[in-house]
Amino acid sequence: MDNFEKHIRENKALFDDHKADRGKMWANIEPQLEPAKPKVVPLWKSPMIRIAASVLIILGISGLIGVSFLDDSSTENSFVSKELQDIDMHYKGLVSYQVQLVKNNDELSEADKEEFLSFMDELDAEYEQLKLEMRNNLDNELVLEAIVSNYRKRIELIENLLHQLNESKLKDDDYGYTL
Repeated sequence: MDNFEKHIRENKALFDDHKADRGKMWANIEPQLEPAKPKVVPLWKSPMIRIAASVLIILGISGLIGVSFLDDSSTENSFVSKELQDIDMHYKGLVSYQVQLVKNNDELSEADKEEFLSFMDELDAEYEQLKLEMRNNLDNELVLEAIVSNYRKRIELIENLLHQLNESKLKDDDYGYTL
């Protein structure tokens, strides 16, 4: 060992008195450092981000186009179309059930059934014209009343026909057995 090492070992306690102040040291070092630049990762270079962005753009454009084509009606018109849908659901069920009764009735001849169903087809064509007028926004309330009247005519005709068939069936049954 040389003298310098020996001197340090003998005076070790004197060196421990002066401890370094880390905060003071860092305060002196920090201004000398260059500021750290944040690492920037450009998102447009990632292929997954590009695909996702393309899909979102396509969906957005198609959504806007779809909304512009489908939503050409005003709020009043949508209320009327909702009302028309409700009326359609109610009356179509009634009419289709009663038309099926006429079709399945064995007492009517095929010619009578055909004539009756052709008349019903004429009323259907009239109904389609009324729906077109409703879309053209021609006095919606009157057109709606005409549509309801059309359905009522159909139901009334079917009910009258079925009533006549049932009456003739009852008359035939009355002439059964007499004692």
